[in-house]
Amino acid sequence: MDTIQGNVTGKACYSVDEFCSSHSISRAMFYKLRAEGKGPRTMSVGTRTLISSEAAADWRRACEAEAAA
Repeated sequence: MDTIQGNVTGKACYSVDEFCSSHSISRAMFYKLRAEGKGPRTMSVGTRTLISSEAAADWRRACEAEAAA
């Protein structure tokens, strides 16, 4: 397990489907959060939308901070 980056799967990037599956959210919720500016940072690679492991970890920390506030 890569604990330095907060990456549980060891993957460098997630597809949207992989991110949603590993974070137990639906695609619809992912796109809703993204539209509200509350989703993880994404990058486009060709026609694919990817989420880096660092962006996923940052997003989880932000969600935890918001829940603790």
